This record gives sequence, C-alpha cells and structure tokens, in this order.
Amino acid sequence: MESTLRPYQSYGYKWLKTLQAAGFGGILADEMGLGKTVQIIALFQAAKEAGNAKPSLVICPASLVYNWQEEIRRFAPSLTCQVIAGTQSTRKEMLAAILAQETAHLPAPSENQETPEVQKIKRGRKPKAQTPAVSPSPAATTDVYVTSYDLLKRDITLYDQVHFHTIVLDEAQYIKNQKAALTKAVKGIQSDHRFALTGTPIENKLAELWSIFDYLMPGYLFKYEEFQQKFETPIAKNKDAEKVNRLRHMVAPFLLRRLKADVLKDLPPKLEEVRYARFEDKQREIYDGQVVKMKHLISEVGDSGTDKIQIFAELMRIRQICCDPSLLLEDYKGGSAKRAACMELIESAMEGGHRMLVFSQFVSMLQILEEELKEKKIPYYMITGSTPKEKRIRMVRDFNDGDVPVFLISLKAGGTGLNLTGADVVIHYDPWWNLAVQNQATDRAHRIGQKNQVTVYKIIVKDTIEEKIMKLQESKKDLADAVLSGEESSLFSLSSDELLELLDPS
Repeated sequence: MESTLRPYQSYGYKWLKTLQAAGFGGILADEMGLGKTVQIIALFQAAKEAGNAKPSLVICPASLVYNWQEEIRRFAPSLTCQVIAGTQSTRKEMLAAILAQETAHLPAPSENQETPEVQKIKRGRKPKAQTPAVSPSPAATTDVYVTSYDLLKRDITLYDQVHFHTIVLDEAQYIKNQKAALTKAVKGIQSDHRFALTGTPIENKLAELWSIFDYLMPGYLFKYEEFQQKFETPIAKNKDAEKVNRLRHMVAPFLLRRLKADVLKDLPPKLEEVRYARFEDKQREIYDGQVVKMKHLISEVGDSGTDKIQIFAELMRIRQICCDPSLLLEDYKGGSAKRAACMELIESAMEGGHRMLVFSQFVSMLQILEEELKEKKIPYYMITGSTPKEKRIRMVRDFNDGDVPVFLISLKAGGTGLNLTGADVVIHYDPWWNLAVQNQATDRAHRIGQKNQVTVYKIIVKDTIEEKIMKLQESKKDLADAVLSGEESSLFSLSSDELLELLDPS
C-alpha cells in the first residue's frame, strides 16, 4: 500500500511508524483534504504484515464511522474491518469477541530495559488485570474496529478488559474538554499505541491541546494546573513569546502538520471572494432594533461569565436576522437581502456549468433555501445532522458521479468527512466564529481528486455584525499559528467592550 501514497503521505506514515516503534504517541494535524485517513490505514496495514494479531480501534464522530469502513476497504482490502454499532446487546457481543481475540494473542511478559527518563515521557497506563476468556474461533479475527464517540461513552464499561494494539482518535478535538465524561472515557481505554487526527488541535484555547496530549502521553505536558501556570495563562493573557517558543519546541516532535499549499503543488487553485448584500428598509429596521436590545443587555451584565450564555443567544438572533428575519419572526413577510443574493449566485453559477456546495450553520435556513430550489425546479441534495449515515454516503457518491448542481449542507454535519470534489463552487451563507470550521467545510471540495479551480464565496451583509466576525476570524488566529507553526477566539473570552465593538457598524 505504501507505494500508492503520495510522497508527503509516505513521510507521514513513516513518521507515525517511527513514533509507534519508539513507544510515543502523536498528532497528525495535516490540513483537511490531505489524506490523514489513508496514512493511518497504511500504519494498520504494516502492523498486520508484521504479524500483529491484536485489533486496533478507530474512534470518530458518528457521521464518519462508515467512511472509515469504506476507506479501509478501498485502500487496504486485505484488512478486515468491523463497525461497532447496532443494539446494545449486539455491541456487547462484539466487544466480548474483541476480548476473546486479543487475549488469545497476549505477548509473553518481557523484562523492561528502558531508562526511567524514557518511561517517564512515554504514554501508557498499567493494563488492568485480564479475566480469563475462551479462545476465539478462527472467524473472530478483525484487524480494525470502528466506533463513534457517542457509542463509546455508552459502552465504556464493556471496554474495561480490552487491550488494543493502536487506538486512533479521528477529529480528536472531540476530547478537548478535559472534564467531560467522553474525554475521561476515551483516556481510560487500554492500548499499546495512541494517535490523534485533527486539523484543528487548538480551536479556542491551549487547554484543548493539553487534553489531547494528556490522552497521547499523560504527564508529558505536566498536570493541567501546572500547564496552565507555565503556558496557558502567560500565553493567553500576556502574549509571552518565550513561553510560545518553549511550548512549540515541546510539542513539535509529536505533532505533524502540513498545508495543502505546501505539499499539493498540483492541486488547482482556490479563489475566495466576498459577496456583499445590503438590507432593505424593513430588514434594517428589525436588525437595528435587535442591536439596541443587545447593547442594553451588555451594559447591564458587563463581563459576568454566567450571563455570556444569554449574550450569545442574543447574538445568535442578530445573526439570524442577517440570514433571513423569518428565522426569528414567524409572521415576517418582507424580503431577505442575503437569501436573494444567494439564489442569484446559485443561478449564475449554474449558467456557467458549475456545481456547488452551500453551507449554513442554521438548518432552518437550509430548509428555506430548499423551498426556493423546489419552487425554481433546481435539483439538489441536502445533508443535516439528522441525515442517516448510510444515506450521507449514498448522496455523496451520487453527487460526485452525477450532475445535480446544488448540495445544501449544515456546517456541523458536513464540515468533516465528506469528499465532494464533484463541486467547484463553495458558498458560505453565513460566517462562523471559528475560521477553521469554515475552512474545513471548504475542503470538502478543495482536496485530493479535485481537478478544477474552486471558487469560494462568502455572503456577508454590509454594515452588520457579519463584517466584524470576518475581522475577528483573522485577528484572533495568531495563537495557534504560533504554537503549531489556527486559534480563533472563543466568544466567551471576549470582554464587554469587544462585544459592543462587534455591534458597531463602523
């Protein structure tokens, strides 16, 4: 399989293999679209060819479970792969079979010759005592199991006695909250090796990077309280360059990040353009009224952390008015400047023979666009969080192989795990606080396999909070660029003055 990898993918695979051989963990943080999955599959294939009999486990978002199964079948057909899904009793039986498989191949104990220094830095917890298990049947040999974060959390007690060869976390930012039950569950599973895949190891704060490293190699970045004192506080509060450099040097050997611009010289260019829309009188009146209400709320609550949730809810309403006031007001009968601009862009792109992905974080907005497409008899597909996983895969395949011009996708449901190179236009209907999330969505089209230039449009309402969000995206990403060498500010870290500035049209 290694011969089929691109040069940078082969390097990534060898980097993973080197860490694995030395007993370390690592984060493969390549930009979306560079094939992190296939590099891990090569690692699984090498383990099998080396005679390893213990299974490995991939933990990923529910929407990606079957993607992993398909990718393994495609790139490494000799690997056997099973999805841990179905009813609770079915999953229990599968995990019992995994225990039987791995206990049948436990290695004989050997004397540990490693130095205390190496032992201290290495990942690994003492394995729990194994309970006797019946020998597996010849059929009970699976190389890779795949499960979702949600199911893992429900089934965690069933994993108590299981010991995997390698555990891989896909979209590892799912364990960014160190106190969450999911994070604790993931960190408790036993394995010989651990790796994490994520294009955004830092989404909002440095504690997220610490949490991933605490999974990979507990203690390497100290206990959290010490990490907070040594790095997080001085970097976040004081922009301490010396601390940034020290942290970067500590994580660099265990974090590999490549950008498409650096390694895919043959990838067609990506052009980005902002399309501005302007409110008409009625929509402007509604927007301005909500802004006045918001400013009054901010002046009352100040920087109280507990009230930031209420502030966030009010900001969400302002953003909905920008998208279409009918998202907020059931009896609204006026127009929507942004909806009109989007439909005009869709029809113009179709006339040019283009096919497009349209992203919005608001499912209800996609449903409004859906009605417009139906009215104009424009064929489309749509994926939201409620779309079944099997249907997602089928629609993606049909879109890439067919000629349907429009794919409506909710930002959360479609920001990862989809290969939609059949499109050469991406439309972001509304901006999100986190630029990395938007870029991941764009990379559904601008990725390996794309043969056409990709044009990315951001529809922004002039003189509104949306313009300020764009500026916020750019100005707040410096931290992760420095440490990983993208963090966008968390809304909850903004002061009342910064929030008021978001509402200022100037």
